[in-house]
Amino acid sequence: MVKVTEFEVVVVGGGAAGLSGALMLARARRSVVVVDAGEPRNAPASGVHGLLGFDGIAPGELLARGRAEVRRYGGLLERGLVESAVRDADGFAVGLADGRVLRARRLLVTTGLVDELPDIPGLRARWGRDVVHCPYCHGWEIRDQAVGVLATGPMSAHQALLFSQWSGDVRYFTRDQALTDEQARQLAVRGVQVVEGEVAGLEVVGDRLTGVRLADGTVVARDAVAVASRMVARAGFLAGLGLRATEHPMGERVAADQVGRTAVPGVWVAGNVTDPSAQVGAAAAAGALAAAHLNADLITADLVAAGVG
Repeated sequence: MVKVTEFEVVVVGGGAAGLSGALMLARARRSVVVVDAGEPRNAPASGVHGLLGFDGIAPGELLARGRAEVRRYGGLLERGLVESAVRDADGFAVGLADGRVLRARRLLVTTGLVDELPDIPGLRARWGRDVVHCPYCHGWEIRDQAVGVLATGPMSAHQALLFSQWSGDVRYFTRDQALTDEQARQLAVRGVQVVEGEVAGLEVVGDRLTGVRLADGTVVARDAVAVASRMVARAGFLAGLGLRATEHPMGERVAADQVGRTAVPGVWVAGNVTDPSAQVGAAAAAGALAAAHLNADLITADLVAAGVG
């Protein structure tokens, strides 16, 4: 027999946004469970940066603290992979890969995203270490180093301009993608050298990135490489509700209003699943905001049910 457990809110995703939302809901005396697959996007990073009061904290430690705070107020945490979500009477049935079903009046989806990287040998293995993407997350750590920026799309030249704030030795690898005249002038003004040609791979010596190898065999010495990933929301399980990710300049996202309310009544989103550019602090704030509005929505629903809404 399938075990069914009921809650007022199921939070899908246990990162900064999900735990922050669950904390807000638990403090609002809601029955809430966080279901987490255990695959945080920032797991490869050594620290979380730019987070006031916690700059440099290990991602795992930050999540452990968040889980403890949620539990302190009676929130539950479950390890599991959510495979489906469907409408069930006046709420939702959430199906897990292990066969469990959780019922909830409302859903808060904070599943984050997946970074899709160019198919360049060595890139994925160095991701989050000396292959990075965000200057505000990693710029200080690679300051004054020899930095390479790999073109992946129209925003890559802008990425190179940003990294030039942290290093005076930035080279932009076009990967045979054309630059506009304006982009070329901007890069020149910021002292960013342009390297033409396709990138064949990375050079690594003793577990340390040493350069970028071009298709013609040339190796350009670099200490770190920046590359913009295509950011794809983890949202496939929402298809049963008619809610799908839509195109975004950075990849795909689940659309929502400013407080996280989606087009499907009762389903809210927060963090990178809807805002690909959100850093940890912004994701946590979005989770708290969505949870506050979700709580108010439940109160309104109760008033309507009582005939006074």
